[in-house]
Amino acid sequence: MRDPRVRRTQAALQRTLIDLVQDHDLPRITVADVAERAGVSRSTFYDHYRDVHELAEAACTTMIDDLVEAIPDPGRGDTSADTLLTFFAHLAEHAGLYRSVLGPQGSARVIDHVRRRATAAGYAGARRTAAGASLTDDTARIPHDVPAAFTAGALIGVATDWLLHGCPCTPAEMAAQTRPLLMALYRGDDDADV
Repeated sequence: MRDPRVRRTQAALQRTLIDLVQDHDLPRITVADVAERAGVSRSTFYDHYRDVHELAEAACTTMIDDLVEAIPDPGRGDTSADTLLTFFAHLAEHAGLYRSVLGPQGSARVIDHVRRRATAAGYAGARRTAAGASLTDDTARIPHDVPAAFTAGALIGVATDWLLHGCPCTPAEMAAQTRPLLMALYRGDDDADV
């Protein structure tokens, strides 16, 4: 168990960053901005995080894991419009944050974290046992899995494009447009045009 004071300070810094990225691009946010708004010193910030990007990864981890859990698992036939709707609705609810961290001025560490977690989720979902395997933190142990990596990359790419264009379609419309693409990937079409 970590010290409750450490958890409170980290939570305050994470909430502050999430608030700041709603109005500012991530690269423009400084350690001083976060520390001042959170009411802590810069040295306190550095006691917990190396830089704003490490803080962004920590701040987004829970939200990213919620997002990744909403990614449909086509390997199990889980490409329902409801599952995709949950995925896109989550993105829309936190559009400012995701636009900031996934966009061209975002954090490479956060983007890599999302990609690795989404690939791991796809891999685990395809191999889930009756006991119910869960998303693992050890993404380095996931072997190269083309369908899982492709699904993760495709969904992240579509989602990022949608966010950067200001969410021109509703989450329901995005779910309806994305579902047939995922179904085509997993229905085993060897005749698919490349």
